[in-house]
Amino acid sequence: MKVKGTVREIADRLRREEDLTESYLESLLRDPRAGVQKLARSYLRKRDAERREKKRLEQMWQFERTYRDQGYRYIAGVDEAGRGPLAGPVVAAAVILPEGFDVTGLNDSKKLTPEERSSLRARIERGAVAWGIGVVDNAYIDEHNILQATFEAMRRAVAELEPAADFLLTDAAKVPGLSLPQEPIVKGDALSHSIAAASVIAKTVRDEWMIHAGKEYPQYGFDTNMGYGTPEHLAALDRWGACPLHRRSFAPVGERCRKERLC
Repeated sequence: MKVKGTVREIADRLRREEDLTESYLESLLRDPRAGVQKLARSYLRKRDAERREKKRLEQMWQFERTYRDQGYRYIAGVDEAGRGPLAGPVVAAAVILPEGFDVTGLNDSKKLTPEERSSLRARIERGAVAWGIGVVDNAYIDEHNILQATFEAMRRAVAELEPAADFLLTDAAKVPGLSLPQEPIVKGDALSHSIAAASVIAKTVRDEWMIHAGKEYPQYGFDTNMGYGTPEHLAALDRWGACPLHRRSFAPVGERCRKERLC
């Protein structure tokens, strides 16, 4: 039996979400008109996706909520960007979010588009209790190794927080050299809003740094590859050798330097 209304009228009702009872939606699915059934299925998929996203966002507060209940006030998420590239710095960020922060769309920065990251960064910087950034260059990476450089960037980011953090949520590993209590969370940027916020800040700051570096050293394509070892980047290394921003302790760079003596 047909549901009252034209296909367009039903589409308008679904868009306005006006009096959409479960029985009404079921009747749309039984409607003999293919267009009405399609509208109903599309609406139900959209509703289910929104419910899953709402649940995901709510679950990502679980660690912050746990430690707030234990009396911690300034819980900072810490994450980094740039461990894998062949050039440029490693960048870390630390972020303290307030309760009630608008987390719409917040996720692991790698799962977001550049436009989404940029929008989220503006929201985070505007609404965070505090945020800090730590940048460690390729010379430090070559001298101390990438893991130690990453920890140093994280320590610098945490030191920038004002007010200071009283608890840290970190992505996967504890940061040595800090007296603060910490909770390392495997894949934390997908499980904690504070860590996800830090990942967004770190990623966008580093990308901006590499885009600027690309203007100084255009032959390597830093503005698009962000220093990662793409085929084009490796070909540029073969042709031009390494520039002052390259990590000579990383095999693809060091091997070419030794082979071609271009460093």
